[in-house]
Parts: sequence; structure tokens; C-alpha cells
Amino acid sequence: MAKILVIGAGGQLGHCIKKIAEQSQRNDLLFPDEAQANILDTTLLQQLFAEHQPQYVINCAAYTAVDKAEDEKELAYAVNVSGAENLASLCEKYQSTLIHISTDFVFEGNQPVLQTETDITRPISVYGSTKLESEQKVAQLLPMHYIIRTSWLYSEYGNNFVKTMLKLGSERDTLSIIADQIGSPTYAIDLAKAILHIIDQDNKAYGLYHYSNEGAVSWYDFAQAIFKLGNIKVTTHPIPTSAYPTKASRPHFSVMDKRKIKACFGLDIPYWRDSLEKCIAVLQQ
Repeated sequence: MAKILVIGAGGQLGHCIKKIAEQSQRNDLLFPDEAQANILDTTLLQQLFAEHQPQYVINCAAYTAVDKAEDEKELAYAVNVSGAENLASLCEKYQSTLIHISTDFVFEGNQPVLQTETDITRPISVYGSTKLESEQKVAQLLPMHYIIRTSWLYSEYGNNFVKTMLKLGSERDTLSIIADQIGSPTYAIDLAKAILHIIDQDNKAYGLYHYSNEGAVSWYDFAQAIFKLGNIKVTTHPIPTSAYPTKASRPHFSVMDKRKIKACFGLDIPYWRDSLEKCIAVLQQ
């Protein structure tokens, strides 16, 4: 079986890949911690590649603090761009295939149309810019790559919107939530399954792909669904982005077209609310 190296194993998506691997009793995945696989430490990475000779590398490591990135530009660039470059270079040397995770934040998101892989990118934040440059580095350095853009990632692990809403909804009487940003929530368990499905297919259709759960929703309506499924009673108020200023600008509409990934790999993508129901059921066990 293919030997698969998961970089950023301690993060949200890394945890989800590990959970799926354990459930399906796979023994072909390696989950080194950051002390063993810091993407900014080329000596460590070189040792890791030399020892394990991975056939596939999944890069889940990223700087994802969107607002902090506006102040920590150099760190965001180092992790997102230089880190991806380090991995792509080693994958080229060891003839490993890289699966690199990117984001819908590479788009400006000012038009209510589905974004395809060939659409013009125009990031409006440091985070989005660094993730776009990471895509470009990977594509330049390594022919054997799959770049997967995803959006609004959540799961039982780490910090994310679903867990934050469940916590705040149980602590407060009222919440104001942005209603004019539209996107597609993605259950990281679904993305993890899709990544492993792509590896198992051994389809050499390298390139750029979009993956999120099906459907589109505002943050406000997403929160409403979370409260309903979580059986939380809280008064909510829809507000415009302008009423909640943040350091980083965010796309107003960043719903991605997923026809390419479905056609290439025969993927059946779940509807966002169905996946949300599964996640909340796990969180409330």
C-alpha cells in the first residue's frame, strides 16, 4: 500500500484524516508531530523523507489566523508559502505526490457566481495572498500535485465556527451574526474522506480542484442551523459585515464550483446541513 505522510497532523484536518484512517483500519499513513515535521525546518523534513520515502504527502499545515495574518505577514508567508515550497521541493526529489490544501480566500468574492478552478484569483487579505502564492509555488516546482481549495472548514477538532457558536449560544442570551457573507461550510471529515479517496483511485489527473460540502449559506443561517441542531435557545440578529469590522477583508460570496473534482474522481459530496448534523451529534455525545 502507498505510504502517506500527513504534515500538520496536529491540526483540524490532520485529526480528521487520522480518525478516518483508524476507522477503516488503514496502516499506510504516518502522522508525525510538529517536532518531527516542522515545514520550516528543511533538515527535519529531509530526514523524514529519507527515512519513510513517502509515495504521497498531504500538506495540512498552514497559518490560518486570517486577521492576525494582517499583522504577522512574515510568519504567514513563511508557513504558507515557504513551507509549501519546502515540501514541494522534497516531493520532487523523492518523487512523491503532494496533496496541498488551499482556500476559497484566493477569490475576491464580489460577484454572486460559482467560482471555477480557471476563474481569476484576486485575494483581498494577507492570508488569501499567501495561500494563492503557495498554490503557485507547488504548481511551479512539482508536476505530481493535487491542490484542493476548500472553505469554511469545521469539525469536532480544533477551533472553528461550529464549536464557537455552540459555546457562545449556551453562554449568551443574544448574538449578532454576519448575514451578507455567503459560502459553503465543509465538514473536515468529508474532506479527509475525499483526500483518501483520491489517493486510493491512483488517478494521475494532477492539478487544481475545489472541494466543499454541497449548498451555500450565510454565516447567519449557518449559525441558525447550528443552534437548531444543537437544541440551543438563543436570540440572533443578522448584521452586515460593515457592523463587525475586522482587520482582514473577507469575500462576500465565495461558493466554489465542484464539478471538476466530482467528474475526475467520482466523488459524491454530502449536503452541508447533513454533515453538520453528523458533527453536532458527535460533539454532543
